[in-house]
Amino acid sequence: MLPAIAFPVIDPVAIAIGPFAVRWYALAYIAGILIGWRYCLWLARRRPQYFDPAALDDFVLYATLGIVLGGRIGYVLFYNLPYFAEHPLEALMIWQGGMSFHGGMLGVLLAIGLFARKVGAPYMAVGDIVAAATPIGLFFGRLANFVNGELFGRAAPDVAWAMVFPRGGPEPRHPSQLYEAALEGLVLFFLLFLLARRPELRERPGQVGGAFLAGYGLFRIVVEFFREPDAQLGFLAFGATMGQLLSVPMVLLGLGLIAYARRRPPAVPKPR
Repeated sequence: MLPAIAFPVIDPVAIAIGPFAVRWYALAYIAGILIGWRYCLWLARRRPQYFDPAALDDFVLYATLGIVLGGRIGYVLFYNLPYFAEHPLEALMIWQGGMSFHGGMLGVLLAIGLFARKVGAPYMAVGDIVAAATPIGLFFGRLANFVNGELFGRAAPDVAWAMVFPRGGPEPRHPSQLYEAALEGLVLFFLLFLLARRPELRERPGQVGGAFLAGYGLFRIVVEFFREPDAQLGFLAFGATMGQLLSVPMVLLGLGLIAYARRRPPAVPKPR
């Protein structure tokens, strides 16, 4: 067994003034939403034919509600329904942790639909912009998971960079949160950035969104091989984890969306 790297214990509370406390986890959400919003504005200004970029100021509220409500509802339904069925009031205690990316994604998809209808823009044109910015939030969120010492990886006694997490027992484990921050955050952001710059993809919206769905799904499936399954679920069908089972439809939907968008004629924006 190789010597494990000491986990860098960081106080999960970033700022505390009396009874008022702000956690790094909350700051990660705020940073992801605000920086993502500014990036969406930058992208929308390069697609002014679809809707007024200034309208994205209103979308911040839609997206925040979609992320928080969808993420929490998804966690309750996908990961711990029996527990919350017995303790329904705890489902409201978001500050205690427990969010699902897949649930948050469904919430954002609904938010995109409401916003696109309001501004009269094609759903997939708005979706491409939001999808390109989503890895920003994923990056900060996974760093916050690392700071909290949660969602750690499987035991890896022979991996030189393995860490002993405070809540993970004495065994050194994969820092899977950092793997996800790198793949779902940095790598996926860079790939989508390159795609979003291509003029032909702007004319056939849906391809950037499809690339996000397929890319995230593939990266999540890979990282789940290194991430410790949720204790209350363990391994499911065929030895897969819940994260993997939820990601398979994402990959298929993403590939289907790319194929559909490529077959369609170039989008003709509505006159404004």
